[in-house]
Amino acid sequence: MKMDNSPARGTRDLLPAAVATRDRVLGLIQDVYRRFGYQRIETPALERIERLTGGQGGENEKLLFRVLRRGLDEQLPAGPLADLVDLGLRYDLTVPLTRFYSQYRAELPQPFRSFQFGPVWRAERPQKGRYRQFYQCDIDLLGEPSVLAEAELIEATTEALAAVGLTGTEVRLSDRRFLAALASAAGVPDEATGGFFVTVDKLDKIGWEGVERELVDGRGLPSAVVTSARDAIGALTDLPAVKVADVLADAVPALPDAVAEDLATTAACLAALPGDVRWSFDPTLVRGMGYYTGQIFEVSHPDSAGSIAGGGRYDELVGRSLGTEVPACGFSIGFERIVDLVAADAPGERVAVLFDADVPVERALAVARRLRAERGGVVSPVRRGGKFAAQLGRLESWGFTGFVPVRADDADLPDVRPLRRD
Repeated sequence: MKMDNSPARGTRDLLPAAVATRDRVLGLIQDVYRRFGYQRIETPALERIERLTGGQGGENEKLLFRVLRRGLDEQLPAGPLADLVDLGLRYDLTVPLTRFYSQYRAELPQPFRSFQFGPVWRAERPQKGRYRQFYQCDIDLLGEPSVLAEAELIEATTEALAAVGLTGTEVRLSDRRFLAALASAAGVPDEATGGFFVTVDKLDKIGWEGVERELVDGRGLPSAVVTSARDAIGALTDLPAVKVADVLADAVPALPDAVAEDLATTAACLAALPGDVRWSFDPTLVRGMGYYTGQIFEVSHPDSAGSIAGGGRYDELVGRSLGTEVPACGFSIGFERIVDLVAADAPGERVAVLFDADVPVERALAVARRLRAERGGVVSPVRRGGKFAAQLGRLESWGFTGFVPVRADDADLPDVRPLRRD
């Protein structure tokens, strides 16, 4: 029987050209984050199951890949699933970061600026743009209680996006505490607040008509409550930075002054960013993770159907591991989405040392070594084989831009010849 050589469903292989583009994008992002003081760390792919199922990951916990305990026979014993697993594959990088920080806090600078890049796994239903294994690119600032964290994270991330060539981005800003106060002021019962904002978060997809229908018919909220919330939200769009605090205070009187002032400070920092970064206060922005406690933000791009970056403050998450509350804020770039938006790398010079069968290997290697020293770039020995024109075509398709023919009777090193298909 012939073995299926395709990758596991929901995963993919990456060819050299794709990896080269990804490496370039990651390098540009990392250079920006390094200038802001973020230090790269790494955490394992596997975490203890109790940490991954502790209510920190919201809906993502339902997409968790669980790992059976070692030593189980093929015939699984009877009993609850929880008794059969002790580990799981991480579904994001934030939950492992909180465990990492709790373990090594005494050895880390304070506040701690963390940068992470690595694969995560979710049992998604595979479809275009959604994979079961994908990469996340996160920065987090732990130990900073003020909105310096929010403002710096947004500035660093928008600068990183600009560095990879993404212009015309827009930052959307909101706050979980504001959302709760707005829902309460509109008359949404506490027990219905979560569902209310899950529906409001669909506004850009189904419009206000669809949102109202789902809230009234699907969630049983009175029409008057929905209308009140819609009016309050409508009054909070397109706010300039200087008016954020006053307008929020008027629209939601129960909102604490400190929340409105913090939002105004972050808005002022966004308004001062150089370049073409646009921003807006978005009263419908919710974000799905259950651990956010304060400001939340997303970055959109005109060529992407979804956000290309997002994050927020999660002050209570580290404390669950450490036993002491630690202020924390993070921002995650949608690495897979931005790679799809940037142009593929133009190949640099790649030279093939095309040597005949009777040329000693040591000579072929010496020629390649000399060319690397003289020209830089990529130089690889390749043995001659098959029809000459066909082999040149293959070299070009593999990304080579030139070749040097090396024969046993050559006294001097020939010049590099460009590759052209005949």
